[in-house]
Amino acid sequence: MAVEDGSTEGAVWPMPKFRFEVDLGTDMTGVAFQEVSGMDVENQIIEYRKSNSPEFSTEKMPGIVKYGNITMKRGVFVNDNIFWDWHAQITMNTIERRTVLIKLLDEGGDVTMQWKLDNAWPTKISSTDLKSDGNEVAIDTIEIAHEKLTITNGG
Repeated sequence: MAVEDGSTEGAVWPMPKFRFEVDLGTDMTGVAFQEVSGMDVENQIIEYRKSNSPEFSTEKMPGIVKYGNITMKRGVFVNDNIFWDWHAQITMNTIERRTVLIKLLDEGGDVTMQWKLDNAWPTKISSTDLKSDGNEVAIDTIEIAHEKLTITNGG
């Protein structure tokens, strides 16, 4: 956004989405991912009609908050089984729940925006497909469920 004299000094630009990092908990900080998606929140709608309402229609009120699962994709590395090790901890309704931080970084590497997932745990892992005629990088995908999404802005 240029100012009247044509310069861009003091202009405010939208943040690029390609520089980010993910902290998956205590032993998994700064994990590099190719893609992170699903950071959404939705309120269920409660429809209610008052018994004495002259209108023959319902009112819509906000209900229970629903958080979507987060999907993350990253390259496969030799002897790196952090997704599989975390998923292997699931036994009869017990899992190590973690706080996951997804950080959007500026050009200096400082956090400009952060998504915090509370009580996160892996629900699904999809390993890469294998093709003898392919030339792509091997990619693992992890899907993470969580109970709350909080967004904060950097300094």
